[in-house]
Amino acid sequence: MREISRRQALVGLGAFTFVLAGCGEGETAKKTADVSGNKAGAMASFGVGQQFKATEPISFDVLYNNHPFYPLKNDWLFWQELTKRTNVTLKPVAVPLSDYEKKRGLLVGSGQAPLIIPKTYHPAEEAFVASGAILPVSDYLDLMPNFKDKVAKWRLEPELNTFRQSDGRFYLLPGLHEDIWVDYSLAVRTDILEKHNLEIPKTWDELYTVLKALKAEYPDLYPMTDRWGVPTPGGNLLKIVAQAYGAKGGWEYQHATWDSAAGKFVYTGAMPGYKQMIEYLHKLVKEKLLDPESFTQQDEQAKQKFNSGKSFVISANAQTLINDHRTQLSKLVPGAKIVKIPVPLGPIGEYKIGVRTENGVMISKKALENKNFVAMMQFIDWLWYSDQGQEFAKWGVEGTTFTKDASGAYKLAEDVDFVGLNPGAPKHLQKDFGFHNGVFTYGGTTKLLHSTFSEEELAFQKVMNARKPWPVEPPHPFTDEEREQAALWETPLKDHVQQNTLKFILGERDLSEWDAYVKELEAKNMTSYINLVTTAYERFKKEHG
Repeated sequence: MREISRRQALVGLGAFTFVLAGCGEGETAKKTADVSGNKAGAMASFGVGQQFKATEPISFDVLYNNHPFYPLKNDWLFWQELTKRTNVTLKPVAVPLSDYEKKRGLLVGSGQAPLIIPKTYHPAEEAFVASGAILPVSDYLDLMPNFKDKVAKWRLEPELNTFRQSDGRFYLLPGLHEDIWVDYSLAVRTDILEKHNLEIPKTWDELYTVLKALKAEYPDLYPMTDRWGVPTPGGNLLKIVAQAYGAKGGWEYQHATWDSAAGKFVYTGAMPGYKQMIEYLHKLVKEKLLDPESFTQQDEQAKQKFNSGKSFVISANAQTLINDHRTQLSKLVPGAKIVKIPVPLGPIGEYKIGVRTENGVMISKKALENKNFVAMMQFIDWLWYSDQGQEFAKWGVEGTTFTKDASGAYKLAEDVDFVGLNPGAPKHLQKDFGFHNGVFTYGGTTKLLHSTFSEEELAFQKVMNARKPWPVEPPHPFTDEEREQAALWETPLKDHVQQNTLKFILGERDLSEWDAYVKELEAKNMTSYINLVTTAYERFKKEHG
């Protein structure tokens, strides 16, 4: 549920001479990291396209995000085949999905974390930088030929720069996508639209018109209810509506937004685009087009309303469209048809807003003391960043879970299902084999990404990919002191924005009080916060190009 941008890596001839595009020579060059005593099990030479295999059996602990849809099984083919191919045994330290972020923070903070810490969304890693609990992974990129290759080939350096801290290094290895991937949008009951001669809405204004028409037909129902309101009120809905106005909301909310027209950072929760998002959603709630419980109800409540035919529009992604709605709807509402529509457009025009980086991997500082450190970095590079490793993590074992034709097109084995590709098959790619697991499967070529997509999802992606990418924001990393100061301001600011956003939308606070709300943010150090961001931005620009 996240997204990012693009840039160019220039890797110098020295072992770890990493020079940022546009930087003065030597300015950000790194000294060669001494790993001469940590090469046990490592391959003497390991390059792009090469199968990694440790020269002796080794094992590493990995923090494991245990997903309730496919709970961890120790006998998954994933584990067995991974060891067979790489000579590495992973020992998962399982943490429930619901508790993952909290538990990860406790383990890292106490120095008890496994060496490999995946499923970390930027900027969560920043909390562990000052203490030195995690490695500056950018110092060790020469051990990762596949990572470097994709950054250079796909010109991902601008995105990667947004991960850099004030020392010019980054501490999280993000998943890397060839292109921006937009997945979350709205699902709409097309049979209802057809019944009332309504078109699929292409803009937010058109969605309003459609909801208005449906309200007239079904006065006792809310035409739209929504999910993903817990723990972030309106998580997806606020995100995609805010994007249409050039702002950030919901899941995507950040305190600072780059105003490219003005050439400066502004405070997100006070910018005109954020207010426009609130005004739009307030109008939907006021006219009873959007269920006011959308922002705070549990997912099960939202799904039950939609699946029983009590509402006709809901937030969705490719998997929830099938797993959470289509199957249930067909049972409860015979003849129901739904599609995930392209993200509606707004005043900013035809942009696709997202990132080409994804959640990624932190490395515990303890890894540097491990004799197998080099082998571990080679292994991580193979599994998460090589074409072969990404195919393995996603599709499994050729001849067992999938086949490939002469053109390179993938096909699931007949007895294996995944996202409804083989409905009714007795086995499941995730539940029974452990492949396409969110801990290990992200990033890669657009072809690989699209390989599990249905024709319907490919049609959605075709529309989204025709849109222009939104520019990447410039980096503005804080120093340790600045981060400490920012942290004191961020929580009260975010709480105030979140609470009042909801009050404005639900009509509990009148929009005529917007200026008073902005003054309240000012009293909570909004301007001081933006000044801090601006200082960090200007410093990084001066020091690192």
